[in-house]
Amino acid sequence: MTTVAAAKELPLPPAPFVSSVMRIEPQWIDYNGHLNMAYYNVMFDRAIDELWLKLGIGPAYMKERHGSTFTAECHVRYLREINLGDPVQISILLIGADEKRLHTFEELRHATEGWLSATSENMTIHIDMNARKTAPFPPDIGERIQAVANAHAAVPRPEGIGRKIAMPPK
Repeated sequence: MTTVAAAKELPLPPAPFVSSVMRIEPQWIDYNGHLNMAYYNVMFDRAIDELWLKLGIGPAYMKERHGSTFTAECHVRYLREINLGDPVQISILLIGADEKRLHTFEELRHATEGWLSATSENMTIHIDMNARKTAPFPPDIGERIQAVANAHAAVPRPEGIGRKIAMPPK
């Protein structure tokens, strides 16, 4: 089965997309006794990989159609500590998309208690891996992405989207 056929046969992911449950790994705990900041990004990336599979732009897409995605910008907010053994789940909203870019907002929550631990807002670009340059998504993939973006547009926007880093006003 080709990536194109596989993508067309996949049901659209829910709005928002919710990742599988993940567990904090012992080697991710830092000397402060909590999850090191780098591993929040590992979990956000794993969740994005799950969504990309649903969009038809996972590893098979790269192998067969020589396209992939690179993160161009990322803004993570660390809101509450996550500790060893805590189950976590990540919800992802596709905030916007155009022919070459995907704008996502992710929330990492404790999987059983529901509280928010961190958010990550990202701009991802589509890459022609043969040229190693940005390129438009193929039309079939672009249509699928737009259908997901349209479904996600109906979801209320969580606090924190578009936030910038700045010192508080005096």
